[in-house]
Amino acid sequence: MLEDRTTTVSPGTPWPAAYPKGYAVVDVETTGLARDDRIISAAVYRLDERGEVEDHWYTLVNPERDPGPVWIHGLTSEVLEGAPLFTDVAEEFSARLDGRVLVAHNAVFDWQMIAREYARAKAEAPVRQRLCTIALSKELGLPLPNHKLETLAAHFGVVQRRAHHALDDARVLAEAFRPSLRAAAAGNVRLPLLECRPLTEWSDTPRIGQQASGGSGGYRPTGWRPSRKRPACPYPNPGRYEDGKPLRQGMRVAFSGDTSIDRELLEDRAAEAGLHVSTSISRLTSLLVTNDPDSGTSKVLKARQFGTPVVDEAAFGQLLRDVAPATGK
Repeated sequence: MLEDRTTTVSPGTPWPAAYPKGYAVVDVETTGLARDDRIISAAVYRLDERGEVEDHWYTLVNPERDPGPVWIHGLTSEVLEGAPLFTDVAEEFSARLDGRVLVAHNAVFDWQMIAREYARAKAEAPVRQRLCTIALSKELGLPLPNHKLETLAAHFGVVQRRAHHALDDARVLAEAFRPSLRAAAAGNVRLPLLECRPLTEWSDTPRIGQQASGGSGGYRPTGWRPSRKRPACPYPNPGRYEDGKPLRQGMRVAFSGDTSIDRELLEDRAAEAGLHVSTSISRLTSLLVTNDPDSGTSKVLKARQFGTPVVDEAAFGQLLRDVAPATGK
C-alpha cells in the first residue's frame, strides 16, 4: 500500500478545473544521451486526471545499432535483435500519448528522445505538453536531498524493484506522481507545464568524425561516438544584438529549450551564417534563442541577469536570412 506523505485532497474538495484531464507517465531507456542515440525500450502508464492508473504498456525497440551502456540498462544486442523497430511501435506509442500530458523525471530528456524518434519516422508524437516531476517536486517544496528518481520514490514510500528498467521506472514514477498531484491540487499549486514542440526537420547525417552505422538492422561494433567540434568562428564579436537591426557575423548566439527544427541543424545554420554558437550564457553573449522565455532554465535566468536580448525560434529564422557581414568587411 502506497504511503501518502503529502497533504491530500479531501473527498469534498473540488479538483482544480485548470488541471489536465489525463497523463501519460513515460520512461525510455536509450543507447546514450546524444542527439544520434536511440530508444531501446519504452513504457507508458496512463493515468486519469486524479493520477489513478488506467493501464500500462511496455515494449523493447531495436535501435539498429549498438545498445550502448548494457551495464546500466541490461539490454544486449542479442535481446534487442528481434525487437520491433520504432516505426513498428510508433502507432501504439501514439495511442498511449494521445491527448495527455507527458509526465517524466527530467522530462526534457525523454521528450527530446521521443521527438527525435518520431522525426526519423517522419511523424509527430500527439502530445503538446509535458510535466517534469523534478520541477513539480520543487514547486511543492518537497524536502528532498537530491532530485534522483529513487529519492523521490523513497519520500513517498514507493519500492523500486528494477532501476533503469523502463516499465519499473514508469511504475515508480506513476506511484510517486499521484501523491504529488494530490498535494498540488490541495494547495491549488500551478503545475509546471511546458510546451512540447515536435521536430519539423531532421537529418541523420553522421556527425563530424563519427563512424557510420553497420548497415540496415546492424549494430556498430563499439559505442564510440566522439563529440562534435565546430571550427572556431573567424569573426570578432561585434557586441549584442539590437532589436530592429540585423544579426552580424561574429555575434555569439546561445539556444535554450525545445526547437521545432532539430537543435544541431539550427546551430549548423547559425555557424554557416558566420555566427558564434555558444553552449552557455555570459556577458559576451549577443543573443539567446528560446521558445519559452518564461522558463526557469539556467540560460534564461542568466540572460535576465546579464540583460541578454532574447528572441524566439521563428524570429531567429527570419534574422538568419540576412546576416550582416563582420565589422570592417
